[in-house]
Amino acid sequence: MKLRCAVLDDFQSVAATAADWSPVADDVDVVSFPGHFGTEDALAAALADFDIAVTLRERVAFPASLFARLPRLKLLVASGMRNSVIDYAAAERHGVTVCGTASSSTPPAELTWALLLGLARGIVPEATALRLGGPWQSTVGADLHGRRLGLLGLGKIGGRVAQVGLAFGMDVVAWSRNLTRERADEVGVGLAASKEELLETSDFVSVHLALSERTRGLVGAAELGLMKPTSYLINTSRAAIVDQDALVAALHTGAIAGAGVDVFDIEPLPVDHPMRTSPRLLATPHLGYVSRANYATYYGQAVEDIRAYLAGSPVRFLGGHAGPARADLARTGAGQ
Repeated sequence: MKLRCAVLDDFQSVAATAADWSPVADDVDVVSFPGHFGTEDALAAALADFDIAVTLRERVAFPASLFARLPRLKLLVASGMRNSVIDYAAAERHGVTVCGTASSSTPPAELTWALLLGLARGIVPEATALRLGGPWQSTVGADLHGRRLGLLGLGKIGGRVAQVGLAFGMDVVAWSRNLTRERADEVGVGLAASKEELLETSDFVSVHLALSERTRGLVGAAELGLMKPTSYLINTSRAAIVDQDALVAALHTGAIAGAGVDVFDIEPLPVDHPMRTSPRLLATPHLGYVSRANYATYYGQAVEDIRAYLAGSPVRFLGGHAGPARADLARTGAGQ
């Protein structure tokens, strides 16, 4: 009997066609779930009969309590090579191997500019008014050329965003706790003296930091209060870096001109979440990584991970159990 593989959160129902699954077709039956399991109980019930699970980014948490409820699960493939919501120690205790995939920094950088430009030029309200017969021109766009773009973080994604800003003729500066003058010079941007100086002087602020205990809540009410009332905040990184309640309050009071957000404290966003009705907000449903090329990588390398695991030599190992694959499956009776 074949092993069973669950593909989680396949919202667009494209996992089966985004990659060639034929290399594992003789050994594995793949089942795609287009909906999101919002509770651990629902997820545990759905995955009870699966040996392998493929999960996208950090959308689904795999804590110790969930691993304990999935004795049949032996391989977890997570897109990307870093995942903060998987308990690797618990995975190891329960004999689960966790593997990752490559992930491109290009799609989130491109979406950052889609949000920034959409906000600056009022694309959504103007396009909506045109379609509905509303007023012909109702907004005055914000200029980019000659304005300051402040980047919180200058890693791979931040560096790509910086290059586009420079091409637009913007004054680009960056800050993070560990950012060096050498890195800023390498990208060709200025090094802000402090987070506060960056927030006070920037016309557009874009977040490109990894979530950690040091960056959680990095931009709160006090920091938003430093920004110009004509400035915009973009966050395509992680929701928890920006205090969500403080951001909603700033949007309602007009403390900032607007925000472009692709990440949220709860995903998918509940229908009654205040972000859905906040003014001055351009929001997208975590599309930063969602592109044809990235999906081809995610699912294509997920197939490679599964094939390598079944051959007894896991690749792109992130954590958990690193023992012989087929022996693990045989011991548990998985796939029998």
